[in-house]
This record gives sequence, structure tokens and C-alpha cells, in this order.
Amino acid sequence: MYSVTRLLDVVPAGRDRLVAELSAAAAAAGVPRWVVGPTLPGTRNGGDVLVHLRFATEDHWARVAGQFAALLVEPAVTRVNGVGYSGVPQRRGDTAGTVYRTLLLRVAPGTPESTVVRFERELSSMPRYVRTIRAWQLSRVSEAIGPTEWTHVFEQEFSDVDGLMGPYLMHPIHWAVVDRWFDPETTDVIVRDRVCHSFCAIAGGVLS
Repeated sequence: MYSVTRLLDVVPAGRDRLVAELSAAAAAAGVPRWVVGPTLPGTRNGGDVLVHLRFATEDHWARVAGQFAALLVEPAVTRVNGVGYSGVPQRRGDTAGTVYRTLLLRVAPGTPESTVVRFERELSSMPRYVRTIRAWQLSRVSEAIGPTEWTHVFEQEFSDVDGLMGPYLMHPIHWAVVDRWFDPETTDVIVRDRVCHSFCAIAGGVLS
């Protein structure tokens, strides 16, 4: 499965129109799973509009990529951060979440592969402890868009916004274990650039 995420900074007057145009493009392109929506309060460096497209193959994306690129060069769009990547999501039960969240991050160049693998293992362990996560996927990035060379994307479906802002961000697994990889005051820090933390409401399952 090949996925594409774009986080768009958009002038307020153009946001609703762009959401409608991108939604129509996703439907017309036959994208199997997708979400296009305004980001919710609490998003940090995550844009005003979140676009997430999931394809069975990378070739499908290659055939329709130009249609989406044409929509992102208009004056209403002031900045784009994005990634392309492959991977298979994991799901807990059959109940879909109501919030889709994505985290784009960059591991510092020169980080030993063994350290990256340990970081990935700890990040991937979080759904075992945070029960408000309904589905998740951690992937290495194959294509990065924007001023930062993103290396990883960690995405989840959450039960609701409270499940993201409370049990996830405030859980001990987050601040006592995972946060040290992001904290410049620790010797373990490997993520030094600003991350993109973005989320929006969804009407059904996305990570499947």
C-alpha cells in the first residue's frame, strides 16, 4: 500500500473551496481510502488543510499525481509539507476512529541505524499502552515535500480528540519513554527539527 500526505497552509478565504476541490479530485481519481479536511485546534506546524490519500500501488498515485499537484500551486496555498511512503497499518478491533492524526518527523542525518531501529520500536509500542488509538502505522518516508527532509511518518486513528490530547499526549509512555528522542536536553535526542503534528475529523476508517 502506498500513501501520500500533504499538509497545506491556506489563506482563510480559500480553505473551504480547496477542501471541496481536493475532495472531488480524490473521488474522481478512485482513491480507495482518503481524507481531506480542515485541521483541528491543537495542530502544530500541521497546516490548515490535511490531505491523506491511500493507494493500492504507487503506480496509481503516479497516474493521478499531476491532478493534485495542479491544485496545490494556486495562490491560496502558501506552504506545503508532505510525504509519500509505503506500509501496512495495524488496527485494534473493528471500531473506526473519529480523528485522523499524522506526525511528520526527521531523524538527524548520521544517526546509527541501530539507534533508528530502537527509536522506531519504541514509537511503535505506544498503541499497546494507549487504548484510544484504534489504528496506526509507522513508516519510513520515500518522498519528502517541503523545506524539511522528512524521514518518518507516524499516523493513527483516535477514538476522539480527547483521546489524542489526553491519554496519548499525557501518557507516561509518551513523556517518560518516547519524548527523550525529541528532547534537546537529553543525550538520546535524534529528532532536532520541528515536527508536523496535524489532525482532522474523519467520518470512517482511514487506516485499513
